[in-house]
Amino acid sequence: MVRTARAFRTRKDKITLHQHLMNYRETLQYLYNQLPMYQRIGKAAYKADLATTIALDEYSGHPHRRFKSVHTAGTNGKGSVSHILASVLHEAGYRTGLYTSPHLKDFRERIKIDGRAVEEGYVVEFVGRHRGIFEKISPSFFEMTAAMAFDYFAREKVDIAVVETGMGGRLDSTNIITPVLSVITNIGMDHTEFLGDTLQAIAREKAGIIKKGVPVVIGELQEETMEIFIESARRNGSEISFAPETYACDHAFLTPEGRQSFYISRDGKKAFDNLETDLLGFYQQKNIITFLQALDILRRSGLRISTENIYAGLRNVSSRTGLRGRWQILGSNPLVVCDTAHNKEGITEVLGQIRATPHRKLHMVIGFVNDKNTGQILDLFPSEAVYYFTQASIPRALDASVLKNQATIKGLKGRAYGTVQEAFDAAGKAARREDLIFIGGSTFVVAEVV
Repeated sequence: MVRTARAFRTRKDKITLHQHLMNYRETLQYLYNQLPMYQRIGKAAYKADLATTIALDEYSGHPHRRFKSVHTAGTNGKGSVSHILASVLHEAGYRTGLYTSPHLKDFRERIKIDGRAVEEGYVVEFVGRHRGIFEKISPSFFEMTAAMAFDYFAREKVDIAVVETGMGGRLDSTNIITPVLSVITNIGMDHTEFLGDTLQAIAREKAGIIKKGVPVVIGELQEETMEIFIESARRNGSEISFAPETYACDHAFLTPEGRQSFYISRDGKKAFDNLETDLLGFYQQKNIITFLQALDILRRSGLRISTENIYAGLRNVSSRTGLRGRWQILGSNPLVVCDTAHNKEGITEVLGQIRATPHRKLHMVIGFVNDKNTGQILDLFPSEAVYYFTQASIPRALDASVLKNQATIKGLKGRAYGTVQEAFDAAGKAARREDLIFIGGSTFVVAEVV
């Protein structure tokens, strides 16, 4: 009798779980079908004002006012800096929310507390609770997701949330928050059809996250944009600091244990020895000093974060927060690496690390979205590599045959494959143990292999 009862309970639990998962999948399908999603369809999902975001926020009772926040923007690095901050804040004992985009595998990656993704049941409940206003004011997918994150963080009573902008800053759906700190990592030429076609124009959009009296950290010194940030900070009465004026990464290396170790100076004097992280991209050297400058400001604001918290939090960023796709090693013999870099500045950094990584032959599995200036980007790629041109399974993906034709003009040789998996499999069959296989060009290509 006991065995029968236990078996019944198990079957019942499986049925309940299956029904719940179906409800979650149906909820996501509703969102994908009903709400314009930039990652899938591009420009048609973009809104050049905050009216819908403000309407959703008022309807929800302004949940973002019930927790402290840090706001991050920038062309490259904002995701890594956000995850690093979240990991260290959690290590320091703070209940920490993290809002990022896009997701790689599961929608819930966008909204986390202490490294744990938002529950499927909450996603279902939130959409059910707000479906009426969604159908009334037609928010974009990103507007809805930001509202969900703020509601979740408020309900779960986080101490602080790290909130990453989706695009730009001034008109981004996250820009209704008044954070304790704003961080702008850098400025590069990306999303130019929305943000402007010069570094200065893009900087003005990203400077829109600078709030009155709220300090701002800038991650890189760029001659073209410095004055724009300084003027915006002056106008808002905000303290501004440029991370490289305080911190420097004197040297860094990859350890035999599969970590990256940094030696950091502050104002020319030794500050951190052997500061290790599980983030292996060379470009993390810039993100580390941005993070450390931001941490100085947060400590001054009253947050208690020890040196031990910094070491422990940095050591396990990926494992603690779930950050993936940043110089992520997927295999060895041959070495298989992926990276989500998708603009000129980001890809330049990644290609530099590829050149510095010992290998016999380079196999490049690449695909892009159809609204990038692929001509400029393809100019960066090495002609001696073997290419496997592909496309992610999203409407915005650039057709693999079109990409191959564009690449051929640039002197890049390879074949086109209809799916990422086909391209990856072909590279795997062709590569020898001492070769390097790289997968990238688009976040959505990487999402299909991690």
